[in-house]
Order: sequence, then structure tokens, then C-alpha cells
Amino acid sequence: MTKHRADHRAADYAGLVIAVDGPAGSGKSTAARGVARALGLRYLDTGSTYRALTWWLLSRGADVSDPELVAASASSPAIEVGTDPDAPEIHVDGADVGREIRTREVSNAVSAVAAVPEVRRHLVAMQQRIIADALAAGAGIVAEGRDIGTVVAPEAPVKVFLTASETVRARRRTADLAGDPAVTVALTRAEQAQRDRSDAPQMAKAADAVAIDTTALGLDEVIREIVALADRRKAGAWST
Repeated sequence: MTKHRADHRAADYAGLVIAVDGPAGSGKSTAARGVARALGLRYLDTGSTYRALTWWLLSRGADVSDPELVAASASSPAIEVGTDPDAPEIHVDGADVGREIRTREVSNAVSAVAAVPEVRRHLVAMQQRIIADALAAGAGIVAEGRDIGTVVAPEAPVKVFLTASETVRARRRTADLAGDPAVTVALTRAEQAQRDRSDAPQMAKAADAVAIDTTALGLDEVIREIVALADRRKAGAWST
């Protein structure tokens, strides 16, 4: 899509919030970024904020299984999130940690951090400010995570919940960690199952969200489905 067309669509979808939720490996990050590009919207990866805090704690040798310690540290690092879908940067205390927060170590620790109520309150408020700032600037935004449609942006006009089979999700995540020779699909699937159990209290499909099973869909197909939902909302023909 040319920049001119993206800019034109951005004007058409000013003020729109699209909530994309789902478990790890469902394809929500790549799909959400693709939708943001297609419609000329901003993009917010809420999971990166939890990963950033988790990385900060681990880098200091903190015990992330200690909820009191984690709660006391919730607002200690300065976390900044970029909203450009082509370059969604994440900084902690001024340092770019985009690569560091995607490690297996962080993935396996982030659920414990995200489960702490003080962490959720602090980071949800941050995420809501980012969305509000986008709308105040006359832009639209695609936000993705675990609880966008239920907690972060429950009034979002467009909500989707992506799913996929456990095997496909594990394969996708293993591909993301291709640089780690210790990672296999079987290991990833086991770790993923544990994370699903840990994340369950924070993740639920909003009653008015449209479920999309991405198991047998290509990325372009998923993006087209979400864009079509946004188009229907724009046309006043929204239906779940």
C-alpha cells in the first residue's frame, strides 16, 4: 500500500480503536501490525510493557515470583512504547530493549509479573493513556494483548479474539526463537501450556469480540478479515 493511500485511510478511520486479543502464538502481533499498516493507524503492543518490566527485574536479579517485590517495583523503570507499526520501539530508562524482551527467559517469567495487581494497574493506566493520546491527536490505533477488549479498551468499536491450535502456536513461537538451539516445538508447547494456565485469569474473550481461528489462515487472510470488520463498523453494519 502506498503512503498516500495509507494516509487517506488513516483519515477515514480517525478515532477508531481496534482491540486484538489472544494467546501467545495466535498471530495477534503480526496481524495487528498488518492491520495498522493497512488502515494507516497507530499500533500498541501492550504485552511489550509487561515484558519490559519483567526484563528490568530479571536484569537486576530480582525474584519475579515474589509478588510484594514485583509490586514495589511496578513503577520504578521508565517504560516508553512506540506506536509506529513499522518500528514499534520499546525503551526502558532510555535504552532500546526490543530484542532483549523477546527472549525465552522473559517469556517464561512475564506471566508471574503480569499477574501482580499493582503491575496491572500501573501498566493498564499507561496503555490507556497511549490510546487516549492517539485519539486526541486525531488518529486511530490497533491495540493488542490479552485483555484489550475486556479491560484496557472495553469500549473499542472493533474487537477480535485470535486463536490457533496448540501445535501451530508452538511452531510459530519456536520459529521466533530459532536462534536458541535448546528450543524445540515440544519444549515450546510445554512452556506455552504453562503460560496459558498462568495467563488465564487475565485473558478472556470479550462478549462482543469476533473470534478468528488462525490455525489454517495465512497472515494476509487474517488481516483482511480484521480490516473487513473495521470496514463494516465504518459502514454501520457491524455484527458479531
